[in-house]
Amino acid sequence: MEVTFDDVARAHERIAEHARRTPVLTSATVDALTGARVHFKCENFQRMGAFKFRGAYNALAQLAPEERRRGVVAFSSGNHAQAVALAGRLLGIKALIVMPADAPRVKLEATRGYGAEVVIYEKGESREQVAAKLSREKGLTLIPPFDHPHIVAGQGTAAKELFEDAGPLDFLLVPCGGGGLLSGCALAAKHLAPGCRVVGVEPAAGDDANQSFRARALKSIPVPTTIADGARTTSLGKITFPLVLRYVDDMTTVEDHELLKSMFFLWERMKVVVEPTGALAACALLEKRIEARGLRVGVILSGGNVDLAWAAGKLLGR
Repeated sequence: MEVTFDDVARAHERIAEHARRTPVLTSATVDALTGARVHFKCENFQRMGAFKFRGAYNALAQLAPEERRRGVVAFSSGNHAQAVALAGRLLGIKALIVMPADAPRVKLEATRGYGAEVVIYEKGESREQVAAKLSREKGLTLIPPFDHPHIVAGQGTAAKELFEDAGPLDFLLVPCGGGGLLSGCALAAKHLAPGCRVVGVEPAAGDDANQSFRARALKSIPVPTTIADGARTTSLGKITFPLVLRYVDDMTTVEDHELLKSMFFLWERMKVVVEPTGALAACALLEKRIEARGLRVGVILSGGNVDLAWAAGKLLGR
C-alpha cells in the first residue's frame, strides 16, 4: 500500500484531539557552534515521551469494530510499546506487548502503567515470531513498530508540524531505526519543501539502513549492540525501504560515544531531556556530519524516555 502526503494530512486530523503539538525550540549556543539556524522538533514532549504515539494512535483508530473488540499485539523495545499501550487505553482496546528482557526499566514500567499486558522474550528469540504466534492464538491484530502504512503516515505528522511552525528548511535530520519516522517525515518534507535535503541518522553499530541505502537493496544485520535502544533494528521494512529510497537524500551514522556526548549536551545546554535514540539527529549535526553553515536546519528529537539511573552512571563515568 502506497503512503502519500494525503495520508499524513488525514492522520494529522485523526490524532489532533489526542496527540500534542510538540514545541519547536531553538538555541543560540547550537546556532553559534554550527553556524546554522537550527529548529528542534521536540517529540520528547509528546504523550508517552516519544513520536511513536502519533503512528500508534493513527493505526489503532482505524481498526474495524471487531478488531477493536479482540485487541492488538505489538513488539517493541519500549517506545512503540508505550505508544500502543496508551493509544489502546484511550480507545478502549486491549493491548498485549512483546518486550525484550533487557528493555529499559522505565519503558517496561510505563508500558504496564498504561494498562497493557507485557510478555517478555529472551535474547535469541525472535520478537516478530513471538508476536505472530500470540496474534494467531489469541486473534489479536498485529501492530508493527514501523512497517505499516498507518504508522508511517502518523509519524510523518511530526515533520508536517515542524515545517508549519518553522517554515522552509534546507536540511531535515531524522533518527532512523526501522524507518517509520524517517520515511514519514521525508515524505512530508518533500511535499512541503521540495528543496529540503532529508538525512537519516543511525547508530554506527546498527547501520542496516545506511547499508541498504548505499546498495539500493534491502540489507539486514544481527541485532546491534548500541545505547540507542530504539534503533536496535536489523533492517528497514518492505514499506519503509522504498519510501526511504524515494524521499531520503542521504544517510549517515554516529558512534555511541558521540551520541552520549550529544545527549548530555542537550540536557545541560538546552535543558531538554532526550534519550540516546532521540539524540541521533542532533548528534549528526553537532558532530558535523553535514555542512550546515548558513543554512536552516530541522532536527527531530524523537524521544525522551531515558533510564535516569543508567544515565547517571554514564554521566559519572565520563
